[in-house]
Parts: sequence; C-alpha cells; structure tokens
Amino acid sequence: MDPFTLKKLNAARRAGKAAVAITDLGDGRDRVIEEGDPVAGALGEAIARAFRTGKAEQATIDQRIFFINPHMPQPRMVLIGAVHISQALAPMAQLAGFEVEIIDPRTAFATAERFGAFNLFADWPETVLELAPLDRYTALVAVTHDPKIDDWPIVAALKANCFYIGALGSRKTQGARVERLLALGAKANDISRIKAPIGLSIGATTPAEIAVAILAEVIAAFRQSAGQT
Repeated sequence: MDPFTLKKLNAARRAGKAAVAITDLGDGRDRVIEEGDPVAGALGEAIARAFRTGKAEQATIDQRIFFINPHMPQPRMVLIGAVHISQALAPMAQLAGFEVEIIDPRTAFATAERFGAFNLFADWPETVLELAPLDRYTALVAVTHDPKIDDWPIVAALKANCFYIGALGSRKTQGARVERLLALGAKANDISRIKAPIGLSIGATTPAEIAVAILAEVIAAFRQSAGQT
C-alpha cells in the first residue's frame, strides 16, 4: 500500500470516520475515499455497498478490476440504565461487534457483580458523556424509565446525530417525554427519530426478548445509515 494511502487511512481512523481503500488491480494504484466523498456511477455504487455491509469486495467496472476494502469505526452502544434489559443486551451487543458502555448513577444497579467486565459508569450521563461524547456511530439506548436520567442523554444523542436513539416506554410515556425534550431544547423534527416504544415489534415480554428486539432494531438502523452523509 502506498504510504500516502496508509497515512490517509490512519487519519480517518483517528477522526472516527469510515473510509474505503480502493486498489486498481491492473496497475496497482490505490486511493482512499472517505464517507461522504462523491463518487459517481458503478464504482460509487460499489463503494456505497462496502460502507453499508462493511465487507471487502472485488468489482469489475469498465473492464477494470478494483479491490474495495472498507475501514469502519467500531459501532458503539451506550446503555443508559443498568437494568435487567441491559444485563441481557450488553453481551448480545458485544457479540454483534458493538463497543458497549453502561451508565447509571444509581449505585445499587451499576455494580460489577451485575455487569462483570463491561465498561460500567456509576455516574450521571452528563458527566460521563462529557468525557466520551456521542457521535453518529453511536446507538443510544435509554431504559431507566426515569426522566432525570434518560432525558439529557436523549437530547445529546439527537444533537450528535446518533444513528440510533431508542427509549423505553409506551406511546403515552413518549408523549410526555416529547414535551420534556422540547423544553430541553430538542427540535420537533429531530424527536421523530426516537424509537419509542423501543425495539422491533415482536411481542417481546421478558428482558431477554426485549433485548433481542432492541438489538435487531439497532443493527437495522446501523446498516441503513452506513454510507449516508
């Protein structure tokens, strides 16, 4: 790989950006395309597919063969609430490739005995997320059912354009939540992005089933958002 190409890939990685390395197998020349860079035609379609799937592929375009290798930031899942759903969801999300963090100021819930070696923060979301801000490769899952804990990180996730924002609660609960979020400065158009009730509608009732429904919805959102600006 050309040193300049490697340097550009490393810069994208440090900035938390997705990028693809494209190599022309005919002449060996390579280049880097960052997420959002415009590329037209069949090559652009192949690049978009690589961003969406995260998989390398070989593509023949105009009688030239290209190797397209995506380099994606690891997706992150931030769980607001060290509850039973989070106990089930954290290991599932980790197996699916997410970097998982659990935040809950309630020290009776946020314990190593309940969550083992996961990144666990027994502090307020405002404090934790100031040091590790949310971004568009983050899924925010708010499940405490406590406005004092859930509302601030939901607004922060909207502002950060997180690829997924979900909150536990019924439609009635969401209606009351919307009023509070507007008072906190959230924009009405953005609030429609919140998944509430949270998770795919599969009739889930137990914490483990709800965790499956949430993870499926998060993965769908991640794959649909990949490669979009």
